[in-house]
Amino acid sequence: MTNKPDLQVKSNKEHARGIRSFVLRQGHMTAAQQRAIDTQWTQFGVDFNTNIVDLDTIFNRNAPKILEIGFGMGVATATIAQNLPACDFLAIDVHGPGVGNLLKLIQEQNIQNIKVMRHDAVEVVNHMLSNDSLHGIHIFFPDPWHKKRHHKRRLIQIPFIAQLLPKLQKNGYIHLATDWQEYAEQMLEVLTSFPELQNTANDFATTPAYRPETKFEARGKRLGHGVWDLVFVKK
Repeated sequence: MTNKPDLQVKSNKEHARGIRSFVLRQGHMTAAQQRAIDTQWTQFGVDFNTNIVDLDTIFNRNAPKILEIGFGMGVATATIAQNLPACDFLAIDVHGPGVGNLLKLIQEQNIQNIKVMRHDAVEVVNHMLSNDSLHGIHIFFPDPWHKKRHHKRRLIQIPFIAQLLPKLQKNGYIHLATDWQEYAEQMLEVLTSFPELQNTANDFATTPAYRPETKFEARGKRLGHGVWDLVFVKK
């Protein structure tokens, strides 16, 4: 029997490691978001386990699979999934209201090519995804950890990309975006350091047509920040 995700995300001592894909924040779960979890999780939710999963079986079709890490409230994720109906999206976040909101959007917009997980994406990558299983990886506006002493907490670092790359198929892509220039430069340096990755641009990419403006992007623009996209392809 499939269980609804635990609304209190707990650390798993059996899988302790240094990289963490999230910052746990409190948030108010609306009645509609909770109802979406209660009613939609069985169909669109995926529970964490320590076994490799067959993504084609989960989505009930053979199609390119795209992993999204940190989808926020899920608005952009829902739009991208509809812009790319030939692809399937495994969307992972730990924020309860965001999980509920994405499930609510899936129900309201009758989206069939998204599955949702509420867990640390690092553990999902390491335990559930087989090598060469992903066509694409999306990580949009991860926490920039502005203070220099906190930069070590950033998700986009060499050890994490090294964990992701075996999961990516040849000619698969990694698409990152941030509204923090110094982090964008770090992302560029990290991805460029992997000889198996090829930048699709000279440095930063034009925003692909499938990616809509997110609330984080709009906020950054209001604050006078630029927005930087990076798209690298696995050779």
